[in-house]
Amino acid sequence: MPVVLGPDTELIGRETETAALRERLRSPGVRLITLTGRAGVGKTRLAAAVVREPGDGFARVVTVDASDPGALAGLRAAVAEAATGKAAGHRVLLLLDGCDQEARGPAAEAVVALAAEPDVVVLATGVEPLGVYGEQLLPLAPLPVPGDAGDGGRDPHPVASVALFARRARDADPSFALTPENAAAVAEICTLLGGLPLALELAALRLRLLPPHLLAARLRGRTTALAGGPVDAPARHRSLAALAEWSCRGLDPAALALLERLAVYEPGFGPAAAGLDDEDGVDALLDRGLLTVVGEERGELRFAVPEPVRSHARTGAAEAAGAHAERYRRLVAAALPGLGGTGQDRLLREAAAEAPNVLAALRQLHERGDGEAAAALVLGCHLPWLAQGRLREGLEWCDTVAGAGPLPEAPRARLTDLSGVFALALGDPQEAVRRHRRALALGKGVGDRRQNALASLRLGTALLRTGDATAARSVLVTAHSALSTMGVTGGTAEAAVALAAALCAEGDRRKGRALLATAEETFRRSHDGRGLAGALRARAALDLEGDEPEPAETALREALRLYEAIDERTELPGALEEYALLLLRTQPAQRPRAVRLLAAADVLRQRTGAEVPQEWRSQAERARTELGARLDWPDFATAWAEGVRMSAATAVAEALSSPVPSRHPVAGAAADVQALTPRQAQVALLVAEGLTNRHIAARLDISEWTVVNHVRQVMRRLGCTSRVQVAGAVGRWG
Repeated sequence: MPVVLGPDTELIGRETETAALRERLRSPGVRLITLTGRAGVGKTRLAAAVVREPGDGFARVVTVDASDPGALAGLRAAVAEAATGKAAGHRVLLLLDGCDQEARGPAAEAVVALAAEPDVVVLATGVEPLGVYGEQLLPLAPLPVPGDAGDGGRDPHPVASVALFARRARDADPSFALTPENAAAVAEICTLLGGLPLALELAALRLRLLPPHLLAARLRGRTTALAGGPVDAPARHRSLAALAEWSCRGLDPAALALLERLAVYEPGFGPAAAGLDDEDGVDALLDRGLLTVVGEERGELRFAVPEPVRSHARTGAAEAAGAHAERYRRLVAAALPGLGGTGQDRLLREAAAEAPNVLAALRQLHERGDGEAAAALVLGCHLPWLAQGRLREGLEWCDTVAGAGPLPEAPRARLTDLSGVFALALGDPQEAVRRHRRALALGKGVGDRRQNALASLRLGTALLRTGDATAARSVLVTAHSALSTMGVTGGTAEAAVALAAALCAEGDRRKGRALLATAEETFRRSHDGRGLAGALRARAALDLEGDEPEPAETALREALRLYEAIDERTELPGALEEYALLLLRTQPAQRPRAVRLLAAADVLRQRTGAEVPQEWRSQAERARTELGARLDWPDFATAWAEGVRMSAATAVAEALSSPVPSRHPVAGAAADVQALTPRQAQVALLVAEGLTNRHIAARLDISEWTVVNHVRQVMRRLGCTSRVQVAGAVGRWG
């Protein structure tokens, strides 16, 4: 019995897939194409749209419901009837829809039986491939959601999932419109539903009853609550609970058990973290779309159990949630010794990738009342959370776990001390001092000399930030001595950096430099990149005070590279601002680049929730005022807008691509200049300033295409392959 294709509704966000499928069907050598994808992704709708207009190469189209045994039994007769009287050289297109579960085997056998019909082309749809020789696959993924690579993550309007949701929402409620007020809620709904078209359509229907922000709140806990599909749709398409149940039907026990275990993991988990190396059933879940690849981190795939299957499979999975929490507690504990040395960059990036699962594990431990395990997990997240910029979150978890139920004094003292670290990073040194003093008071009864010395180090650092250098020096001298005596290498180096700053604030620059040199050497030996970056920034500040910008620039460049290696977020904004101010001091031609760096730093700091120290805020504001006065307003505004859009990695690359100044021209620099025409030299100088082709064209009042040609000639004559190399060559001109 032929299938009913349903209403001819416009496909949204499937232009590329439609064109690709039509092109492949027209290929003379194609006999079988299987359109694969998860249940609810829109395979039938896409196939129906294509076969409505198959092209001139097909005389007839036959559509068959593969889930109907009677239709499969009469398949060859139906094809033969369609082929009767067809024009010579024209083929028959057979749409074999719904080759899933019990229908997959019979559908494959039917396709094999049609191999003797050279003029029959089969287009099949199914969750899995048919497994027939010569089969070509066209996987169909869910629609992109806000935040996917390529959409910028800012304006949700052009994203396909949002477009489909908005269209179906207007069908349900003609007054609906996507506005700045509801855009964030709509984007969250599309993300929660993973861009699955059926789920988006069911959600859009609920807008008759719930506004977008309340619908988003309801879906956060359980996407399978969505129902209300058309009565003429298959039963599995009327609710997400039915869709999820149907998707899991027929799994063997091992695969089903694995699915239930993985359903408690937050999307984006790695195979090592989830223990997938030796698990049976992974391939079966991947084949059926019950486990999907969502990215890659340094060569390791990241996985997710997609909605609504995840909500369905984790219902009542208390045992799996407990195992998940215990697994991540052990993973964090195992990573802790390596975070201060070799492998720090790898461990911090892995911690960032697994952050949602670590937080899920922490919530599970806290909810079940395991205070000591929760405290250990929070303390193990000290450095990862600082590097990730999770400052407010870290502070709240310290307070939550320390204040929940009975907890031994030792972990309570450490949590209080750590809360002071987060308070200082957030820009509140007075609150940090209060918390560190409380930690020291708690620690006296415990007798943990190492922890008390570390708390004293952090108290001294906070006192220094309040402006009380004398009190800071007094505390830090004691902490440095104690940590050195106990052989706490990293803590000693950290104390040396803080003590050096206190001594320099009191005028003892010689002793401060000596301490910094010792700390820098210690961090280099231990391969503590984050600690080394902090020491380098402190040395750069001293160099600038002594009017030595060249070593300061070298130190800041290395610090930026170290921060980029560990994907640092908390300290990076300050380093970018320091480098931008150095550029203004040493290379006035780099003003547009400095504007971009200041803008990027401002946005990156806002994401951490940190406040800027008053003295630094005044310095940055003075720099922005000066830049606004020296640059034309359109140039300043354009550069600022470009900086606002930069990611952390892009901002670091922007800083490091600035030319390194030289007080003495190197051999060959004069020849470089002479190799260029006056106009080309002018263009090269503007490239070195960081201006785009469009900005150079506006500055010189020439066409952008002329600028492109000049840049090409500059690269050829200077032997450069990139704009960064051009900037470096210009820097050698002196």
